[in-house]
Amino acid sequence: MQSALQEADVMPAREQELRRLNEEYVRASSTGDVQWFDAHLARDFVCIESDGSVLFRDSFLRAAGRACDLVEYRLDYVDVRFYGDVALVRASGSWTNQDNVRGISRYTDVYVYTDSAWKVVSAQITRPNIT
Repeated sequence: MQSALQEADVMPAREQELRRLNEEYVRASSTGDVQWFDAHLARDFVCIESDGSVLFRDSFLRAAGRACDLVEYRLDYVDVRFYGDVALVRASGSWTNQDNVRGISRYTDVYVYTDSAWKVVSAQITRPNIT
């Protein structure tokens, strides 16, 4: 059985980079780090929320700056797939909010490699409660 360090050694560099970006995205969401999102979202970014609402980049940035009601978020599963200069990050995580309600989130983020950097062009999130 390989350790995480050994797995990182054999994991391709671009997959390591996308996994790092995913972890940073999660951190930025929980801390309201609008600057991170501003630097990493494509100009035509769009997010589809669980309720079906659509947030374009500017609306998403405003929402990202609001206080997060989660007290805990843990990534449970992350899968990265590449299709040329496009990457899909499919992941799920477990969360607990301030009212001690537990839930899960499943999401797919689409990244495009452009201008020597990965940018998020799309995010789709599903958050069913598991109380």
